[in-house]
Amino acid sequence: MAASSTDPALPGVTALPHRADVLAMVAGAALLSCTSIFVVLAQVGPAVSAFYRMLFGGVALLGWVVVTGRWRPITRRDALLALLPALGLAGDLLLWHRSILWVGPGVATLLTNFQVFLLALVGVAAYRERLAPGIWPGMALALGGLWLLVGAHWSLFDAAHRLGVWFGLASCLAYTVYLLSFRRALSGRAALAPAQFLGLMSLLCAAALGAWCVVERESLALTTLRGWTSLLALGLLGQVVAWLLIVRSMPRLPASLVGLLLLLQPALAFVLDVLLFGRPTVLLDWCGLALALAGILLGTWRPRQRA
Repeated sequence: MAASSTDPALPGVTALPHRADVLAMVAGAALLSCTSIFVVLAQVGPAVSAFYRMLFGGVALLGWVVVTGRWRPITRRDALLALLPALGLAGDLLLWHRSILWVGPGVATLLTNFQVFLLALVGVAAYRERLAPGIWPGMALALGGLWLLVGAHWSLFDAAHRLGVWFGLASCLAYTVYLLSFRRALSGRAALAPAQFLGLMSLLCAAALGAWCVVERESLALTTLRGWTSLLALGLLGQVVAWLLIVRSMPRLPASLVGLLLLLQPALAFVLDVLLFGRPTVLLDWCGLALALAGILLGTWRPRQRA
C-alpha cells in the first residue's frame, strides 16, 4: 500500500496509489457532492437543514468514538477551542444552504470551493507559506469560468438568484475561518482525537444553528418522511461517512491526486443538479464549469518533490 507519492525503497520512483484508497476518496467526494442535493430534497429552511446536518453528524461521530473505545473526557478548554470553528462552520452552512436553494446545488457548491484561493492568500499573509506556482493563472481561469456561469447571464437573473450568488461567495469567508481555526485547534492544542473533536464541534455548531432558528422563528419540527430521510442522509452520509473515507485515504495518496479527486464534489453536484432538478444549461455553462474546475485544480497544484 502506497503511503506517499514515492516508494521509500526506490528513491525518486513514483509509487502507484492503492486502488482501495482511490476508491475511498472517490466515494467520499461523491457522497459530499450529494449533500447539496439532500438540502433541496429536505424541503425545509436553510438553517433547519444545517441544524439537523450537524446534530445528526455530531451524535453519530461521538457515538462512533465511544464504540471504538477512544472516548476521552471533554474539558472546558476543548469546548473553547471548538467554539470558533463551530461558529465559522455555522456561518458557512447558513450562507451555503441558502445559496443552494436560490441558485441550485451545482453553482452553490462550486462557489464555496473558491475558498482554496482565500486559504492560499491567508497562508502567505499569516504563516509565510509559499504560493503554489499556479495560484494566479488558476485564479484567473476560475474567475473566467465563474463569469461564464453567472456573469454572462447576470442581467437575466432575478434578485434572489443574484443574492444567492453573493451568499455562495460569502460562504467562502466563513468556511475559511472554519478551516483555519479547526486546523489550529488540532495542531497540538486539542487533547481530543480528531473524530471526537469534530463531533464536539459539530454539536456546538448545531447549538448555534438552533439558536439562529429560534431568532428567525423557524420551526425545527420534521413532519414528513422525506424530510427525515433527507436530513438523516445529509448528516450521516455527508457529514460522517464521507469525511471518514476522505480522512482515512487522504494521507496515503499523492497531494495532486487528492486535489483532482476532490474536484468530483462540485462537478458531480453540478451534473446532479442538471439531471435531478432540470437546471437550464447551455454549452457556455459547461465551458464555465470546466474552466472553474481547472482553475481550482491549477491553483492548488504543487510540483511533486523527489524523495
